[in-house]
Amino acid sequence: MRSSANKKSDEHMANAHRGFSLIELLIVVAIILIIAAIAIPSLLRSRMAANEATAVANVRTITSASVSYSVTYANGYPPALTALGGVEGSPATCNAAILIDPILSTSPYQKTGYQFNLQGDQGAIANPPAGCTAGYVGYLLTAAPTNVGLTGNMSYCSDESGDLHYDTTGATAASSATCDALPNLQ
Repeated sequence: MRSSANKKSDEHMANAHRGFSLIELLIVVAIILIIAAIAIPSLLRSRMAANEATAVANVRTITSASVSYSVTYANGYPPALTALGGVEGSPATCNAAILIDPILSTSPYQKTGYQFNLQGDQGAIANPPAGCTAGYVGYLLTAAPTNVGLTGNMSYCSDESGDLHYDTTGATAASSATCDALPNLQ
């Protein structure tokens, strides 16, 4: 027969292996919260940096597409982003040139946390080709974060000069002159 001391020791061991104590669970939860508090701001910063890099690439793509549009259709620069878009598989025209991603050329003109806008500048072309919406002598292209501080911190702009400019406040450039006054992105 077993002694009562051994019996109590066996019961104690059985109780010890049933699960975690409340203190152990609280310590694990606290460690997870500390790790999350360290990781989440870094994740948000890296996501904003990725959004900003994508916005710069999209502005460069739209700038190149605008020059291609001007050369191809002899209609000046495009009147809007929709003229640079179009449906894949259908023929390209001066009103749907199929030069950029359909996401950028379709309302609401947002991609990866940025709002894009292309507007004609310096007056419309006097004699547009038949069937074409009149293009413009110049243009202003802007890309601004949809939520400053959350999707990005900087806004970008470009015009017919092809130079890419940025604004660290995230504000949208109101005109080509305002855009040109901003620092160049190298």
